[in-house]
Amino acid sequence: MTQLVLFDAFNGLIVGAFYALMALGLSLILNLSGVINFAHGGFLALGGYFAYTLIPYLGFWGALICAPFLVAVLGVIVERLLICRLYGRDPLYGLLLTFGLAFIFEDGTRTIWGAQSLPYQVPGWLLSPLSSAYFFLTGYRLFMVLIVAIAVVAMFLILNHTKIGIRIRAGTLDLETVSVLGVNVRMLRSLNFGLGVYLAGLAGVLAVGQLGLQPTIGGSLIMPSFVAIIVGGLGSLPGTLLGGLLIGVASGITTVFWPSATEAVIYVMMALVLMVRPRGLLGEEGRF
Repeated sequence: MTQLVLFDAFNGLIVGAFYALMALGLSLILNLSGVINFAHGGFLALGGYFAYTLIPYLGFWGALICAPFLVAVLGVIVERLLICRLYGRDPLYGLLLTFGLAFIFEDGTRTIWGAQSLPYQVPGWLLSPLSSAYFFLTGYRLFMVLIVAIAVVAMFLILNHTKIGIRIRAGTLDLETVSVLGVNVRMLRSLNFGLGVYLAGLAGVLAVGQLGLQPTIGGSLIMPSFVAIIVGGLGSLPGTLLGGLLIGVASGITTVFWPSATEAVIYVMMALVLMVRPRGLLGEEGRF
């Protein structure tokens, strides 16, 4: 029984890491631009499909490095051509636009790569269990946790110790003042959107090796990612990270005792947190 609980808890931690990466990207975009990016799941799926396409040419490691950057470039293009036109308007317009983009991305992947699940090549040595007793501890799963941890630490270092990161943080608090001080807000929003979408692309490249590659992979992760933001607290990136990991582990452990409630427990957690602490676990009073 103990081994089963550990197995599902670790699976939940892996999925929670995907939620956290997705939610951090969503939160970055929401905090600075005020856009609820429903197309985030589509960018995640594109990250997986780009990696699948690049593997025959660049290998697994080359695809892992290049695919998220390609997704980020696509995200900047989408932001420049479409999303930037909606800044300052009712947030409903941005929500509807990105909701439509999500369908376009999903149907686009079906048209280009097909509707069936595709095999994703992970190096064989990464798939081997590290222990006979804990068979679920494979090299690839630990590798995913390590990459997610590195990405999260790198993001917080960028936001706290680089000029662009400090400007992004300042813009989330008072974008008008940042603009008056001479910062190119248009470029800042584009870079911030690209960074958020990069995290989605990275999550996609990692997720397909664990969850499989199909057009709907992004749709299955997007709503829990929004829940992670709400549980952690709007405007709080550490809270978003904590929220993603918590709902992932809770969902995994629930699988052991009540499999039919695996998805429901995520929304029950959200409801409980909102009743006890409406601003989220680490959210700021009055934020948004």
